[in-house]
Order: sequence, then C-alpha cells, then structure tokens
Amino acid sequence: MNANTPQPAASTIQSAVAKRTPTFLIIGVQKSGTTSIYNYLKQHPQVYMSPVKETNFFNKNWDNASTEMKRRKKNGIVSWDLYTQLFDGATDEHMALGEVSPNYMLNYKTAAEQIQQRLPNARLIAVLRNPVERACSDYLMNMRDAIGKQTPLAEQVRSRGDASHVLVKGKYYEPLNYFFEVCDRNRIDVFLYDDLRKDSQSFMQRMYESIGVDAGFVANTSKQAQTAKVPKNQTLNRLLKTKNPVRTMATSIMQLIPTNLRHQLRERLISINSQDKGKAKFTEEDIILLQQYYREDILKLQELLQQDLSAWLQ
Repeated sequence: MNANTPQPAASTIQSAVAKRTPTFLIIGVQKSGTTSIYNYLKQHPQVYMSPVKETNFFNKNWDNASTEMKRRKKNGIVSWDLYTQLFDGATDEHMALGEVSPNYMLNYKTAAEQIQQRLPNARLIAVLRNPVERACSDYLMNMRDAIGKQTPLAEQVRSRGDASHVLVKGKYYEPLNYFFEVCDRNRIDVFLYDDLRKDSQSFMQRMYESIGVDAGFVANTSKQAQTAKVPKNQTLNRLLKTKNPVRTMATSIMQLIPTNLRHQLRERLISINSQDKGKAKFTEEDIILLQQYYREDILKLQELLQQDLSAWLQ
C-alpha cells in the first residue's frame, strides 16, 4: 500500500473486528444471592463478567423503543452496540463471558425472545429461592430503601395479588416454562438458593461446570455481598433517603460544609437508624397467606423441574 492509498477509517476497522458476546446469562431471580454469585464468578480467571451488574438490556426491544424511554434508562445501555461494548475487556483467557440481570424472569416474554434472537447459544441460569422467603426479603429491601408505600404483605396478597411486584416475582412457573419453550430447555440450568446457603463452594463448582470453565477453582465465598438492614424509624428513613422539603432545606443550610462531610453525616445517620433484619417481624397471617398464594405455582414448578420442592410448601 503506497502513501497515497486512502486509509480505512477507525470505525471501519473496529466494525471489522468480531465482537465477543456473553456465553451465559443469569436471568433470575431477585433476592436469591445473585450479587454474591456475580462477585464469586468475577474471581474465576476464566470468567469475564460485565462491569455493569443488572444491565437489564433484554427487558425491552430497544430497537423499537422511544427516545423518552431510552432517556429514562438509568445505565444508558439502549443499543446492541453499547451492550456488546461491556465485553470489550475480555481476553483470550476468558472462556466464559456473562452478565447478571435477575429481572429477566420478571420480564420473561420480552427477555426470552430478545435473548433467543441476540444470543441463541448462550447458557441461561436461573437461581430460585423459596418464594415466601423471597417476598419477605424483597419487602425488607424496599423498606430499607424507602421505595414506595410499605403495605403489609398480608394486605398485598388480599388486595393486589399478581399486581404486586414484590409478590409476582416469586411466581416462577410461567416465566421459566416460557424460557424453556422459547430458548430450548437443554441450555437452561436451574439452581436453588438453599444450596448456595448450605454449601457455597459446591454450588459455585456446579455453576462453573454449567458455564464451561474449570470447576476446580475455589472462590472466596466467605463474604456475602449484602448485609440486610432495616430502619428503626421509617419516618426518619424516608427523610434521609427520599427527596422531600425537609431534606432540601437541610441541604441548603449545610451548603458551607464540604460535600464529602455532608455525605458522611447522612450515612452516619442512616447507620444509627438501622438494625439487623432479624428485628423485623412478619405476622403469622403474612406467612400463611403467602404460603397459600404460592402453593399452586410451587406444585406446577415442581412438576416442570421434576424436583422435590416440598420444603417450600411447609
């Protein structure tokens, strides 16, 4: 090539390089240890994880999404090109590339079809938790983060049912069956959160086998990603964690204090107002109604998986 020959544009060269895409996805479910699993997977030298946990990319068909919808997506990953860029850091030593978005099972119809279209060979993994425990954990998380009105679980069962996101996330049969039908049952593995709690090393070794990397690697699973806390006083918690006139006024008054010190003070107040989740009590009515609400779904799931889930029914 002589000096006068036009050089290809950088964008042309980049597009000519084959993009690496995920070889596995953890599709669910929320409050089933997925943050810890994400961190354990990152430790494996043959595994590359998306630097963004919960991309939620496959929850919508972004090719047809409105400009406003794209603008409102928090992480800004609204195109296939932006999504695949998350895996540009993978090297030849990385045999498995993955991401964790536990709400794919909540948005199962769109997610299953988008995944089948974009990643027809990727391994899919669902981690399921006793739905009664999952609902209680989700409720406590919403309480901690001051998300929405904290309606008691028993009242949610009676008045909202499947309209409650906290409740419906624990109905696994229909989403999983849909994934089986759309994405091929043979490439979907189902794990139980109970097994992660009983023996995290054995659990991770089975997951390493599932995604095709060295199962002999021993991850440090001694540290859990999240230590659940609940507020002692919910009114104070809302003042500290949500936008409100009192917080706005306090911020204005404290403008002379350096930003980092203001943040430290706020975090200190949140810490003082926090207590172990064991202090939060659910009523007998909460638990009985939740067990009744999930019973039929658990029986159908048990048949679908051909796996004993009787412990969830007790």
